[in-house]
Amino acid sequence: MLNRISTYLYQRPSLVLLLLLVPPLAWFAVVYLGSLASLLVNSFFYLDDFTGKVVTKFTLRTYAQLFEPASLDIFFRTTLMAALVTLASAVIAFPLAYYTARFASARWKTTLYILITLPLWSSYLVRVYSWKLILAQEGIISWFAHVLWLDGLLDWYLKLPGIGGPSLSVSATGVFLVFVYIWLPYMILPIQTALERVPRSLLEASGDLGATPSQTFWTVLLPLSFPGVIAGSIFTFSLSLGDFIVPSMFGNSSYYIGKAVLSFQGTSGNIPLAAAFTMGPIVIMLTYLLIARKLGAFDAL
Repeated sequence: MLNRISTYLYQRPSLVLLLLLVPPLAWFAVVYLGSLASLLVNSFFYLDDFTGKVVTKFTLRTYAQLFEPASLDIFFRTTLMAALVTLASAVIAFPLAYYTARFASARWKTTLYILITLPLWSSYLVRVYSWKLILAQEGIISWFAHVLWLDGLLDWYLKLPGIGGPSLSVSATGVFLVFVYIWLPYMILPIQTALERVPRSLLEASGDLGATPSQTFWTVLLPLSFPGVIAGSIFTFSLSLGDFIVPSMFGNSSYYIGKAVLSFQGTSGNIPLAAAFTMGPIVIMLTYLLIARKLGAFDAL
């Protein structure tokens, strides 16, 4: 019996492929796409101000709330933070990825792989709480500032509007620093993969033709490795865009998208508005992914 089934499947590779793909595709369609469809449907409902109940009647009034100044401010703040985190991660990751791809020996490259991915081995919450202690008013950064007689400079920085706060652990700067630390490995690895694909002969040819190291970097190395930067930015940008734990722990009273969704859904019970807010990052990321695809980012994944 088993031999017959095996022979039957061997003669029909398309059927084997179909049987292998059906379970994961079914899971994807039901769990992932089904959840998104549920969010989309709920976003067209609205919360009755008098009864506090969700009215399951099709309307665009919930989406109209997304264009109010307070909601637009949340979208702008979150998108700006995600963009800054992505830019900083790329600037930090590129030199390390370049050294790992071009100069590190096999043994040292393995060590660097371990060091880069080591933070990912621990719990996300453990890493976040660790930074809460580091950035606290009694933390190591404040201690170093005191030892180096930089208390005044730190106090001046914390008083700056928009980026400061009571301490680094309760400020937009704290959110930025923790985001960069958390998502940096997701930027390093795609850039390194892209750099390893750049033939050394092209770099040598550029030098033979009289190009300076700076010219070679800007005209040869960076354009050829740029898809890796875009691929890494997909992770850092999207993860920063939807995260709610870091803004909740390190942010001030200013809302980010994830924090706003949590508040609308959990505190006020306004599920339609929370669902409508969730559609915002989806639209932003779809636009971003289309641009990334045009730039060839998916070739470096």
